[in-house]
Amino acid sequence: MSAAGLRARLARGEVLVGDGAWGTQLMARGLPPGQAPEWFALERPEVIEEVARLYVEAGADLVTTDTFGGNRFRLKLHGLDAELARVNRQAVEAVKRAIAGRALVSASVGPTGQLLEPFGDTSADAAEQAFAEQIAVLAEAGADLVCIETMSDLTEAMRAVKAAKSVAPGLPVLATMTFEPNPRGYFTVMGTTVEQAVAGLVAAGADVVGSNCGTGIADMIGIARAMVRVASVPIAIQPNAGLPETQASRIVYRETPESMAERVPELLDLGVAIVGGCCGTGPDHTRAVRAAVVAWQARGGRG
Repeated sequence: MSAAGLRARLARGEVLVGDGAWGTQLMARGLPPGQAPEWFALERPEVIEEVARLYVEAGADLVTTDTFGGNRFRLKLHGLDAELARVNRQAVEAVKRAIAGRALVSASVGPTGQLLEPFGDTSADAAEQAFAEQIAVLAEAGADLVCIETMSDLTEAMRAVKAAKSVAPGLPVLATMTFEPNPRGYFTVMGTTVEQAVAGLVAAGADVVGSNCGTGIADMIGIARAMVRVASVPIAIQPNAGLPETQASRIVYRETPESMAERVPELLDLGVAIVGGCCGTGPDHTRAVRAAVVAWQARGGRG
């Protein structure tokens, strides 16, 4: 598919299905304790291929790369910063081999993990440079779009979008932030409202805006409702399978594929263009979301 594939499909009014979580899938396949998930791109790319194949076979139109922490700040924590180019390139290549043109390669770009000035000691310029360094490799390796995700600092998110537009101007940019509910509405942990996030991300050049992670699909419906009122670009929603809980020393998520899929039509009725999953979701969630989209379309929905 061409780099313009995402824009063209959304312009046609298609509803696209994203994949689900990667971290839990990789942990189940032997991620060493304390190691970065990006380690798989270096040492076991066949595992990335397996997960990507499962997602595309479950019906995902967008398959994410294992590069969420592929910037120099996060890789340095694991002694992998010298391997930045190889990590990002091989992660994209592994997904491309697995999906074989059946889906779009969505290059994941997560936060730097640093507090930006004036709250911390990392400058916005340094963050933008780190994003540009990572995104340049992802684009060159053949990603179809840049997915900037799980952002809480609007300045950082906007700098990531600007970096993508600078080093990979031909690639569409999907940018999502994480919001939490409170009595006054939905805010990121840095205090950004939904409306502020949409305005800032669109001004920075994002082709698609939205929200990922969070507390579950119920709150995502409220977030989506707030977004559609102000957004001039398509919206993507990727909820967690609820909040994580500890059970017998294991982290579990309560929202089943069926319970998540039941609420998907509400998102689609609002006009959400991309629906996927985040923490706690897996191929079964993707398959259920795909089925919900197909059923909604059969009842007369767009796409």
